[in-house]
Amino acid sequence: MKIEIICVGKLKEKYLVQAINEYSKRLSRYCKLSIIELADEKTPDNASEKEELQIKEKEGEKILSKISDSAYVVALDLNGKMLSSEELASFMADCGVRGNSHIVFVIGGSLGLSDAVRQRANYKLCFSKMTFPHQLFRVMLLEQIYRGFRINNNEPYHK
Repeated sequence: MKIEIICVGKLKEKYLVQAINEYSKRLSRYCKLSIIELADEKTPDNASEKEELQIKEKEGEKILSKISDSAYVVALDLNGKMLSSEELASFMADCGVRGNSHIVFVIGGSLGLSDAVRQRANYKLCFSKMTFPHQLFRVMLLEQIYRGFRINNNEPYHK
């Protein structure tokens, strides 16, 4: 299985980079993982709604340019469906069974995802109604993908 994570924004914090590297190493047993970081657009202080929409659209164009036509796209979206870890594991396994062996998870920037990215998504996933920094969320997503593979392979992992 091929897993891609497309995310807006660069990681700067050393501890987050270390966590990403650790989960990437762990996941190499289960899938071909790639993480595509896209530069975020600078949002001016007190940006108008129109300016924010334009920023999301620019970021969305960058995201869409990195998604292949055959990819199964999972947008991380506050209005998406919430799943347990077991349900996410089952979802990933079902994707593979249905011939969707290339899954792209998309994490938007600080303003979220453009409508165009949401429309391209095959599935919308929500981890929580809480808001998380997108850099930290990348680690959380990798951990849950790793947990999903462990569950699907009947391997022990803390609950």
